[in-house]
Amino acid sequence: MTITTEVDGQDLQLGYDAALLKAQQPFAEILSNAVQTCPCKISQPLHAATVEANSSLLAAEGNCVDVVSMAFFKGMVEANKFLPIPKDSDCSRKKGLDRDDDEVEADEVAGRSSKQLAAAPQLESEEEAAAREMLDRLMLHGYDPSLIADMLPDHPPYHLMPPPPPRRGRHAVAVDLHTLLIRCAEAVATDDRRGAADLLEGIKRHSPPTGDGTHRLAHCFAEGLEARLAGTGSKIYRSLMAKRASVVVALKAYQLYMASCCFLPVKHLFSNKTIYKAVAGRKKLHIVHYGLGRGLQWPDLLRWLARREGGPPEVRLTGIDNPQPGFRPSQHIEETGRRLSNCAREFGVPFKFHGIAKKSEAVHVEDLDIDPHEVLVVNSILHFQTLMDESVVVERPNPRDMVLSTIRKMRPSVFIHTVNNGSHSSAFFMTRFREALQSYAALFDMMDSIAPRDNDRRLLLERDMFAGCVTNIIACEGMDRVERPQSYKQWQARSQRAGLRQLPLDPEIVQMLKDKVKKEYHRSFLISEDQRWLLQGWKGRVLYALSTWTEDDDGAVDLAQT
Repeated sequence: MTITTEVDGQDLQLGYDAALLKAQQPFAEILSNAVQTCPCKISQPLHAATVEANSSLLAAEGNCVDVVSMAFFKGMVEANKFLPIPKDSDCSRKKGLDRDDDEVEADEVAGRSSKQLAAAPQLESEEEAAAREMLDRLMLHGYDPSLIADMLPDHPPYHLMPPPPPRRGRHAVAVDLHTLLIRCAEAVATDDRRGAADLLEGIKRHSPPTGDGTHRLAHCFAEGLEARLAGTGSKIYRSLMAKRASVVVALKAYQLYMASCCFLPVKHLFSNKTIYKAVAGRKKLHIVHYGLGRGLQWPDLLRWLARREGGPPEVRLTGIDNPQPGFRPSQHIEETGRRLSNCAREFGVPFKFHGIAKKSEAVHVEDLDIDPHEVLVVNSILHFQTLMDESVVVERPNPRDMVLSTIRKMRPSVFIHTVNNGSHSSAFFMTRFREALQSYAALFDMMDSIAPRDNDRRLLLERDMFAGCVTNIIACEGMDRVERPQSYKQWQARSQRAGLRQLPLDPEIVQMLKDKVKKEYHRSFLISEDQRWLLQGWKGRVLYALSTWTEDDDGAVDLAQT
């Protein structure tokens, strides 16, 4: 039918309605036939069995059902699958009769699983709430060993217990696993997927995740190699980093480290004692903390300052940390600021907190509102190892040099820098793999010596923290590889190029820390000095290094502009 513009408006409307009715007529007939033939009528959902039965019925009765009509009918059946099925309907009873017992049982299990998944967020939030409450108490009252009494029940300190008897062939297995990991990494590097898969199968067969330190190390690195083969390294790393952000995970790791490992207590004591001496006789203190985290090191300093002769100084703390994904990028920093403010109020210390949710290289001197009358201290504990370097950022200043140049421009009284001593940031995969294997072998061996193998906090630390870093180092490349530790000597040269001058270590602080490690921790922990760095490690392997710096007016070079 042709509709022309010569007719008046009324004739046009009537003609259009007639055409529309004619076009709708076949569909009305199809709908009518569908309602008449469906055994459940239109009030019941349709299913595939009904379609087949009705198709046969229509063919047997000689009904004129063309291909389009049957396709429309089947479309109705597919659409009805998304509608709920009444429990007392004929179709529901028929579906139940057609299924075997295994299918019914599977659905019941799935139903129970869905209920458990629905309840999981509530349980998780309750656990997080309890952890936040414990974190508040921990920051107000300080570290209390009773908080971890359940970790080692009815046992003396683990590092004082006799070592477990060596198992037969233990050393041979360890050497074999190490060799298998190197061979597997070489197969991955040459894209020998079949060879790598065979080696991975052998490694996993001999390295249970709950075995000794060597087994756990091999299992962890095998999973990293597997992720590199599958191309899922970045996804796994982000998942593990999300777990690390949990208050529960952070608190459990903190408890284990404070109880049995000297690395974290020494870092905190070194920073706090250095700051306490720097502010002696002064009335204003400004701390700029890169990588604020949970702020667990600062309550002790606030407590010391509150008891200082002559009264506490005015303390201003600027906390810098990476923004969180989502609608509240600064939520984590705000919570930490609130806790620290409560601590300062409880201790009677004048305190102001300023949070900055930015990447470290995006923070400028102008963002800090520096007062020349304040003692300015810059603090960073292992935070700069995730900044990109010149191997990734070539055409512009790299973030590491930008941050160091910004710190020089602040003109701090002291910059306290703690680094992860490692050379597994190489662009070459095999070099990086071998170096990472050596460093993490020391960490897993340490964990085997300071905590029982069935300890849940140890399992959490190894699974959610160590494994995340290993996966990122092994399975990620380019901008996705964010774990890029350098040796303390490389950091020393970089800091000097940025115009910073290294300060000598305070002998009183160093001796106090050495005595503490020797008296309270496992004898295999290392603490020594080299080139004005305080070194920490395990069985001769240097894992961390601490140093103090200030601006060097004579050797200042603005690397951010070069």
